[in-house]
This record gives sequence, structure tokens and C-alpha cells, in this order.
Amino acid sequence: MSDALDKAEEAAREAAGNTDVVRIVAAVLAAQQAMQQQPAPVPCQHDRRPGRSAGEWLAISCAVCVGSVGLAFASLAIAIAACCATGCFLILRSIWQSTQKGK
Repeated sequence: MSDALDKAEEAAREAAGNTDVVRIVAAVLAAQQAMQQQPAPVPCQHDRRPGRSAGEWLAISCAVCVGSVGLAFASLAIAIAACCATGCFLILRSIWQSTQKGK
């Protein structure tokens, strides 16, 4: 009878050891499943600068061209106005000088 009791005791110890192993394996499997269910980390978006498309570059170049032509016309208008003002002042000065000599 003691032989059967020893066998039962050894089987109980082995079962207790197996339950610990089974618990560890179950915990590892649960951790692996949790890792698989987590979404992959999203890479930072502020580090990356997307390039401009061809349409954007075309719009920028058109805006620069229109602005340059407008600036050129404005400069031309200022130059014409300056020449006209200079001519007007010279004419008025010669008229003033001729009227002063005739007194």
C-alpha cells in the first residue's frame, strides 16, 4: 500500500509541477497574442516633407511670372512718370526765368 501511496504522491507532485509549466506556457501564449493584436506604431508624420506635385510647381511658376511682369510694368510706369515730371519742371523753370528777365 505504501508503494501505491508513493506513486500517488509522486504523481501529485508531477501534476503540480506540470500545472506551473502549463500556467507559464499559457502566460507566454497570452503575451504573444496581445503583441499580435496591438497595432503597429505609426511613423512620425512631422519628420517627412512630401514633395510638391508638378501642378503645384506650375502654379508657383505662373504666379512668379505674373508678379514679375506686373513689377516690370509698375517700374516702367514710375520711370515714365518721373520723366514727365522732370520735363514739366524744366519747362516751368524756363518759363519762370524768361518772365523774370522780362521785368
